[in-house]
Amino acid sequence: MTIYLLPADNTRKPGDLNDPSQDAEELAERDLNPPCVLVFNASDPSGAGGLAADTLAMASVGAHILPVVTGAYARDTAEIFDHFAFDEEAIAEQARAILEDVEVQLIKVGFVGTPDALSTIAETASDYPEVPVVAYMPNLSWWDENQIEAYLDAFRELVLPQTTVLVGNHSTLWRWLLPDWSGERAPGARDIAKAAGEFGVPYTLVTGMVLPDQFIDNVLASPQSVLANEKYERLEAVFAGAGDTLSAALAALLASGTDLVAATSEALAYMDRCLDAGFRPGMGHVLPDRLFWAEPEDDEEDDDPDAPQDFALPPHDTRH
Repeated sequence: MTIYLLPADNTRKPGDLNDPSQDAEELAERDLNPPCVLVFNASDPSGAGGLAADTLAMASVGAHILPVVTGAYARDTAEIFDHFAFDEEAIAEQARAILEDVEVQLIKVGFVGTPDALSTIAETASDYPEVPVVAYMPNLSWWDENQIEAYLDAFRELVLPQTTVLVGNHSTLWRWLLPDWSGERAPGARDIAKAAGEFGVPYTLVTGMVLPDQFIDNVLASPQSVLANEKYERLEAVFAGAGDTLSAALAALLASGTDLVAATSEALAYMDRCLDAGFRPGMGHVLPDRLFWAEPEDDEEDDDPDAPQDFALPPHDTRH
């Protein structure tokens, strides 16, 4: 199955998600500028997630981010202490200004802090029904329980009906979408996708499904079937920002015209490489190295140690 997620002005219509046909001449005439992704997310001073993660991951796979700041975390690399939300009118004005100037290929929604912000974002997305939406639901266990409940209710009612692909960790999505699950086994990816589908979500990417022998499965599913899965060996370190990295890479790849299954596989491979090259800048968790591809290879040898250092930018060969 080949699934495409681009708006009408960019070669395919949302209603043609299963139509692999493309006009080569139309593709050749497409604007050579990178695809633009409108992102609603918070500022994260640790660089683990939020707009920092979106910016680096999207740039790495060839997209241009249009970042709308929805608030700011107070956090370090170990934990989140608080979040300060922007007024919904400030969010709306940021989005309105850039949307009047730039055509976007995709909208991504991260953590935005309040039900009012979610309402503003849902209203913005509804004004652009031809533009796909990737929504990421992070772990909110650091937050006040009453705030979590109000936020999840608003996200479910307002944002999910606008969402094309929902991304989240298995345990997070399970607790949110299937709180009354009573089966003897844990819900599978398709069970979660069916629950999301009741609110209008056609595709769900469920990550972090624990498998035997230290493996983790990541599954793309629709309410009808499992579309793809990628299994990776579990890394021993504790990471911060993996989900932000994955959802940002997926959004950028979809915006660039990669079909959904291929984009999911590429985004997961990119996240795995980021985690494998992860680093610990502070005393907390390991952060993904989203620019691993820019690092010199370990086996490269300097033939002339006295030669002047080359500060030229690496070739940008990650466009899709």
